[in-house]
Amino acid sequence: MKNLFRNLIPYKKTALLVLLLMVGQAYCEMNLPMYTQNLIDTGIQNRGIEHILPEAVTNTDMGQLRNYMSDAEYEELEGLYEPGDNNVLHRKVLDEEQLDHYDEVFLEPVVRCYASGIGEELPADIDLEDRNIMAMGIQFAGNCDENAGLDMLSIQNRYMWHCGGLMLLMAVIVMVFTTGISFLAARVGAGIGKNLRGKLFRNVMSFSSAEISGFQTSSLITRATNDIQQVQMTCTMILRMMLFAPCICTWSIIKVYQTHAHMNYIVVVGVITILLMVFTLFKVSMPKFKIMQTLVDALNAVSREIITGIQVIRAFGREETEEKRFDKANKNLYRNQLFVNRTMISMSPFLMIIMYGLTVWITWAASKRIDLGILQVGTMTAFIAYSMEIVFSFLMIASMAIFLPRAGVAADRIYEVLNTKSSIVDKDGAEELSKDIDGTIRFEHVSFMYPDAEENVLTDIDFVAKPGETTAIIGSTGCGKTTLISLIPRFFDVTSGRITIGGKDVRDVTLRSLRDTIGYVPQKGVLFSGTIGENIRWGNDQATLEEVMEAAETAQADGFIKDKPESYDSEISQGGANVSGGQKQRLAIARAVIKKPAIFIFDDSFSALDMKTDINLRRALAEKTTESTKIIVAQRVGTILHAEQIIVLDEGRIAGKGTHSELMKTCSVYRDIAKSQLSEAELESAG
Repeated sequence: MKNLFRNLIPYKKTALLVLLLMVGQAYCEMNLPMYTQNLIDTGIQNRGIEHILPEAVTNTDMGQLRNYMSDAEYEELEGLYEPGDNNVLHRKVLDEEQLDHYDEVFLEPVVRCYASGIGEELPADIDLEDRNIMAMGIQFAGNCDENAGLDMLSIQNRYMWHCGGLMLLMAVIVMVFTTGISFLAARVGAGIGKNLRGKLFRNVMSFSSAEISGFQTSSLITRATNDIQQVQMTCTMILRMMLFAPCICTWSIIKVYQTHAHMNYIVVVGVITILLMVFTLFKVSMPKFKIMQTLVDALNAVSREIITGIQVIRAFGREETEEKRFDKANKNLYRNQLFVNRTMISMSPFLMIIMYGLTVWITWAASKRIDLGILQVGTMTAFIAYSMEIVFSFLMIASMAIFLPRAGVAADRIYEVLNTKSSIVDKDGAEELSKDIDGTIRFEHVSFMYPDAEENVLTDIDFVAKPGETTAIIGSTGCGKTTLISLIPRFFDVTSGRITIGGKDVRDVTLRSLRDTIGYVPQKGVLFSGTIGENIRWGNDQATLEEVMEAAETAQADGFIKDKPESYDSEISQGGANVSGGQKQRLAIARAVIKKPAIFIFDDSFSALDMKTDINLRRALAEKTTESTKIIVAQRVGTILHAEQIIVLDEGRIAGKGTHSELMKTCSVYRDIAKSQLSEAELESAG
């Protein structure tokens, strides 16, 4: 889970700002139930009167009140009023703090005067903290105001408008805070997604073939898309919900306590019930979350294989078989997601039952207290609102508890890639290879074993490839030809021995300068989306159109390019799907030629060419690359007949080395290959 939260560290200042906005939002939201309580208790029940001192009082009412006060109390009370018309006394201007003070000072005599007026007897020792007692004092103030001729409806409306205006103001502030939080959270989430994709892409680009094979392409695609999306969404939810839940819960607990409703035990029972339910669901669904991403990987792998090999599938009539294979992977993911979704969805009705159950329980318990006169309706309403806020905050935490495990797994999968370092890196103090370096390649007793393999793929490979000459490598399928040439640009590193270029060990020079000196044409020609010209310029992005045309002419590609309506500006679709295999190979060769490297490596790059094109291409290459070292991997003997040096591989070892005529005399492996491909007449003419 730490891998999930570490993504928020670069945004800690923004997260702190979001937290401050959430505290403000929580404070405003917590005031709304209080205003609702005031509207009901003060605005409706008490006719907008908040204090026991009436705004105006007749001399008659003042005289009655004197009977329940000491001389000192009455003198203090009398000093708070000034005479007006028609024997009415008007209260001087007092602030809220003063009014609260006099509520405490005069509550008992005011209440006793009111009780006497309605014929009710109060005990000698009354509880001045009792809300019912305060309500009686306020009722006395209302009666006095009414007797003094004040407009009670105006007083009530003034209070209602004031309270309603504050509620509206709080709602607007909440809206502003919520908008700001949503904006910042979305920005952070998008930033995390962008940064993770960038880091993941850069790290994968540095991987050697061993790391790529270890993760598999389909899994890397899932991690770069689905997994990052999970992390991005969850980080946004953390800022919007996980930080907000503690704020709203803390304020709600404070407000629940301040209501003095004495029903806190109901909230505690509700919270414990929610936690038990979430814990149970968490234990049930967690194992499924852990395997969900693996199932997504499997589905992507099957989909990729089927889409890539659709022509082969159709050619062999295997549509139904592949549909069943896809359906199996799809159903496995479907069943897993269905279980998880059902588990998550089941939480909602249970929580609704708990929330409404708590509301009924609170109402039932509060009704008795209201009937006894120790609780007001508005207080009950506020208590229910605050209780639901507490429950809702735990609901948000519970929702995050469901999303966090999957996002945690996704983050771990992402950081598994990010924490994997390429086994092929520049050593400390690596030198730069100059582009005009002597292109002599020397294999000195080189052996190679794939990671986790038990035996060598190549053993004791020893030969020299010189500039201006062509070194060909031939052998049966699986004998290690492609592996051998992959060691030169350090797609893999040798297990023992060493490879030098111009006398320098390839492990002692920088990867960039090493690969800049090599024009590599892979076994499978790979083209990228863009124009033909752009694909050729991959070898030299500063090349002019004339240089592009010259490279295409050398690669025997200019003929089909000129036949296209837009010539070098013709679009190449993804993967080169709109060109043939031979055209793709020729464009890949042109891409290497335009680079003008010291070393050319052709990995069976002429296999899709017809004999005429093959001959013309090799003749053109010989003219344009007279000073370069050329290494050609070939399956056809006809392609390498005139090579200055032919290396024959057999089960990872050199079975023969020399020219064609020399090998025909000294190497039985080569002789068998040549006789299987060439007629006696061709062999004699070649010899």
